Amino acid sequence: DNERALHTSFHQLILEQSSLIEADLELELQERSRDACAVSWPEPGQGEEHPSYSSASLQILASMPSRTIGRSLGAIISQYCNRTARLRRRSNRPPLQQLCRAARPSLRQYNLDTDPASTTLEEKRRLLVKELLSLSPSQCSHVLLTMPLSLEEKPRAVPVVPCCSPTALPFSCPQGCRGLWYRLLSLLRTAQPWHYALKQIGGRFGSSVLSYFLFLKTLLTLNFVSFFILLAFVVVMQAVYPSAAVSPQPFTGLETTGAGSFTNSLLYYGYYSNVTLNDPCSSSPEGSECPLAAPLLPYNLPLAYLFSVWVSFLVTCILLVYSVSRSFLGSVRSSTAVLAIKVFCAWDFKVVQRRSVKLQCENICTQLKELLGEQSSRSRSQSRCQVLGHYLVMLLAWVLALGLASGCVLGVHHLSERMHTVSAQEILLLVVPFVVSLLNAVMPHLFNLLALWEKQDSPVTQVSVAIFRNLILKTMVLILLCYQWLSRSIICSAEECWETCVGQDLYRFMVMDFIFTLLDTLFGELIWRLILEKRQKKKQRPEFDIARNVLELIYGQTLTWLGLLFAPLLPALQMLKLLLLFYIKKTSLMRNCQSPSKPWQASRMSTLFITLLCFPSFLGAATFFSYTIWSVRPSETCGPFRGLETIYKSGKRWMLVLEKSNPNITWFAWVYQYLLENACLQFFMSAALIAVIYFNIQVVRGRQKVICLLQEQIAKEGEDKAFLIQKFQNVYEQRRRRS
Repeated sequence: DNERALHTSFHQLILEQSSLIEADLELELQERSRDACAVSWPEPGQGEEHPSYSSASLQILASMPSRTIGRSLGAIISQYCNRTARLRRRSNRPPLQQLCRAARPSLRQYNLDTDPASTTLEEKRRLLVKELLSLSPSQCSHVLLTMPLSLEEKPRAVPVVPCCSPTALPFSCPQGCRGLWYRLLSLLRTAQPWHYALKQIGGRFGSSVLSYFLFLKTLLTLNFVSFFILLAFVVVMQAVYPSAAVSPQPFTGLETTGAGSFTNSLLYYGYYSNVTLNDPCSSSPEGSECPLAAPLLPYNLPLAYLFSVWVSFLVTCILLVYSVSRSFLGSVRSSTAVLAIKVFCAWDFKVVQRRSVKLQCENICTQLKELLGEQSSRSRSQSRCQVLGHYLVMLLAWVLALGLASGCVLGVHHLSERMHTVSAQEILLLVVPFVVSLLNAVMPHLFNLLALWEKQDSPVTQVSVAIFRNLILKTMVLILLCYQWLSRSIICSAEECWETCVGQDLYRFMVMDFIFTLLDTLFGELIWRLILEKRQKKKQRPEFDIARNVLELIYGQTLTWLGLLFAPLLPALQMLKLLLLFYIKKTSLMRNCQSPSKPWQASRMSTLFITLLCFPSFLGAATFFSYTIWSVRPSETCGPFRGLETIYKSGKRWMLVLEKSNPNITWFAWVYQYLLENACLQFFMSAALIAVIYFNIQVVRGRQKVICLLQEQIAKEGEDKAFLIQKFQNVYEQRRRRS
């Protein structure tokens, strides 16, 4: 019938079009073969890069996707015009069986060009824009993205729709909502603290220096969480119900040492009371009856103090585990294949401001330098004698580093013992913190001299070795100090409780560490830059020491976690210190330092920083806190746990008191007895935490193996193409010889 004849004629036209295209392709291949025969090609196997292939092989090469790039612009526009027409008919028209014969399409609507030269380029472009206007926004965007046109030609093909036209609504509404969503996302990014400052640092100095400031930002978040918990449940409640036995003292000038008016304040453990704060009968003398009724929900400060510190450690542990797992996943994604992504896909076309464009250019250039520097360091090879000599030098350097660290610890121990024989004056309280901070500032420079002797090729290895040497020194000193604090061999007056003295010691160590950090920034960066520029007339500037600065942050954060029980407001001081350090270090970095001489990518170093913060630092502080809770006897005259055998047993005592005072909170006692005191539950929670960490490590290792296999597969794909082409050439040669 008519429908069958219609489809038959349509099929014949398609065959004619395909035959014309094949004829053009054969003519082009014949011209290429004549040109190839006119040139004297070398024999196969003699070092040629592009051997002369036959017409059949050239036809296979021409049909590959990589060889279709050289098509004419008009052919591409015509092809995508026909594709948009098909999409429009597919989306807007009902099936052919549901239409009557008069409404069915004719062959004229398909607009098949039998003569490619009949239409000009502008007419084809105009026709493409017309067809794009009839598509939906998603189909239009997909077609524009898949068009193999240059960036100069694609804006000409984008349809410009008038606002009052009937087709403007399907384009304007989704695009307007999408633009509003992108603006909101950009506002959220810019609302992040130090957004532009971090981009500026990363673009100018690379990810290695940027990792220090990102690590500082992470520490600021952790301290804010701890400070908020302690402030809401302990400090504010004690400030609302102040202790009547403690009278405020005037300012004496000793506050810089942690003493003076700070001693009997909310800063230290000894100020907090051991009563139920909202109980009106807590201040009545013993044995007397209280006429007032007990509150419905009594607020017991010792329980709040203990649970707030415990919850602060728990939340910090969860955040650290999450940060470690996220950092591990980020380090897996940073592979050698990122170099191609940075070269071809790194530019953000939404950036239009001149300052942002310049910053993005610097950032991409620095990242390319880092990737190329890593690949060049991996490609170096050494002989066995060189490797053996290098390991021998490293062994001697490690022996010297461990000897220096042990000598420093012995010196601090003898100094602290000698200070106990001297009268306890206020100025002498700063001697031990001064010596410890001086060692922490001087010893990294000696370790850097050992690193120059070792001559490490990889900057990542050099920074890792420096970090571990400084970490060993600081860990040994902190272990010695913790032993002295728990054995109560500290300088403390008789009327003060030892917990307050430990809190004052930690306060002095934090203040002295901050002072030495400022002095090191002043003399190690500013004065050194002036000497290099003014005296030696050099343009070279000092480099930013990442290992030393990161270890200073870990050391200060460890002091904060150690003092969480003895000084609840230490996280606030640490937050203030970190804020000042960010702006001071950023200003000194921009004015006094230069970018690293060996650029390197710091994705794995960020993982190392978080791991060191989690396991040696946080784990040590949690062990110190647990030992203090379970084994150390609190003071008899001050603090929320006065007169008790251990802090841990205070939980049972105050639970019984709360249960007797108000039967409505028996559920809280049940939770404490069966959830918190249950050793099996704590064991299972620890096992679950270890299992999560192990699972994340195995996932990371599995992804690393998959990435290596995929990279190997990509490399083999190129070899497969050459192999197949060679096989085709051999088959063609065999057939030609037979004929």
